[in-house]
Amino acid sequence: MYLRKTGFTLVEVLVASVIGVFVALVAVGTLKAISVSAEMVGNNIEAAAEVRFASKRIAADLLNLYRDKNVRKTKLVGTVSQTRAGGVTCLTLYTVGRVRARVGQPEGDVYEVEYYLLRDEGKSALMRRLWPNPDEDASPGGILTVIAEDIDVFAVRFFDGKEWQMEWPEEMESLPELVEVKIAAKPRGRADAPMGSFVVNFARFAGGDTGAFDESEEEETGAESEEEESGGESEEDEGNEE
Repeated sequence: MYLRKTGFTLVEVLVASVIGVFVALVAVGTLKAISVSAEMVGNNIEAAAEVRFASKRIAADLLNLYRDKNVRKTKLVGTVSQTRAGGVTCLTLYTVGRVRARVGQPEGDVYEVEYYLLRDEGKSALMRRLWPNPDEDASPGGILTVIAEDIDVFAVRFFDGKEWQMEWPEEMESLPELVEVKIAAKPRGRADAPMGSFVVNFARFAGGDTGAFDESEEEETGAESEEEESGGESEEDEGNEE
C-alpha cells in the first residue's frame, strides 16, 4: 500500500509567496495614493477656506466704507510698492464698524483698515491692520492680524469710469466706480490653487445703495450677508481673529 503525500511542494510555496508579495505591494501603493490624494484634497479645502474668509472680510470693509460730505475725509487708497519679492499691493481705507476692537477702551465707529501681503522666508500671509480712532497727524498704528496664510496673490484694481488702474493714490480725492479684489492661495501639489475675486460697485453710493458681486466660481462671498452689511451692520469679528 502506498501512502498519499500531503502538503505543498517547494515550487508551490514559492509561487504563493510571490503572489502574496505582489498583492501586498499593490495594496500598499493604493493606500499610499489614497492617503496622498486625501491630504491634497484636505489642503485644498483649507486653502479655499482661507481665501473665502479673506474675501468676505475685505468685501465687508469695502461695503462699509466711511463716506463724508467732505471727500477728503473719505479715505480709499491703493498703492503698489516694489520689493525684492515683486510688487506688493496695499489697500487702505476708512470703514465703519459697530463692534469694538479693544475692550474697555474708548473708540468711535470709524476705523482705518489696511490690507497687504507679507512675504518672509518663503512664507506669505495676508495681513489686516485695524486702527481705532485714526489720526492723520499721527503715525499709523492699530491691531495687526493675519487673516489668511499661504496667500500667493493679492491684487486690487480700480475703475475710474474709463479704464482700470492698478493704483488709486490719495491725491485722487474721489472714489472709483468699481474696485476689484483678487486673492489666490499658493498651489499645493498638483491641485489648482484656490482663487477668489469680487467687485464692489461704488457708483451706486450716490443713490445710497451699495453692491458687491463675486466673479469666482469657487468662492461665494454670500450675497445675503453682504446686503446686510451694506445696510450698516458690519461683521467685525475681531475677537475671533485676535
